[in-house]
Amino acid sequence: MRSKGQIGRDFGRRVMAVIEYDGTDYLGFQLQAEGRTIQSEVERALAEVTRRETRVIGAGRTDAGVHAVGQVISFVPQWRHSLTELQRAMNAVLPEDIAVHQVTWVADDFHPRFSALSREYRYTILNQPHRSPLARRFAYHYRKPLDLEAMDRAAKCLVGSHDFASFGRPPQGENTVRQVYRAGCTRQDWFIYFDIVANAFLYRMVRNIVGTLLPVGIGELLPEGYEEILQARDRRRAGPPVPGHGLCLMRVNY
Repeated sequence: MRSKGQIGRDFGRRVMAVIEYDGTDYLGFQLQAEGRTIQSEVERALAEVTRRETRVIGAGRTDAGVHAVGQVISFVPQWRHSLTELQRAMNAVLPEDIAVHQVTWVADDFHPRFSALSREYRYTILNQPHRSPLARRFAYHYRKPLDLEAMDRAAKCLVGSHDFASFGRPPQGENTVRQVYRAGCTRQDWFIYFDIVANAFLYRMVRNIVGTLLPVGIGELLPEGYEEILQARDRRRAGPPVPGHGLCLMRVNY
């Protein structure tokens, strides 16, 4: 347990936190000119418990409706108590759809986005004829039966270093090359999960990838044709993006 002197020396140091949120009622993670975002709610909570305005940096700028169980943020709080007390205080004032799971001190040069080695995303599809009221906020309902094996085979072509221009645009600059470490589809009961791990992602990259996997799943596109779309580096060749509510940021690795 830290002494009062130790806690005092931590005043003004950088903190890393892991947060979970249901993004349904938010316009994404990043601050917007109008409307609620995850960042605005976290900063509001910090201002309430520390009595100071504190800027928060996130590892991923998740879109409107996108969820997270492992989003990483960092900030420098004006806080003279323990991190356990900070976590407890933040969770007491945050809305019920946002929670702080972990807090720790980090080096001053730590950056949630630029220090990350990889990120893990999951897209969830509810593949059954009838809709599910309980799953509607976290899974995209797709009625037509999907061929899991064909989708998984197509997804394997994503692994490696590729130009993903067919599946998105860069958040800044012009570089569309990304390194994918793992990609594939699995099934559990009526749910199909697409999981992908990469060093970084383009804007709407995962949603566009899954939107183009669906034609593979219903037999309209062969896995070989999917790879051709990847190699074409042409956004017009790929399918439309699937809705954001099926997407979740699972983990950020450092």
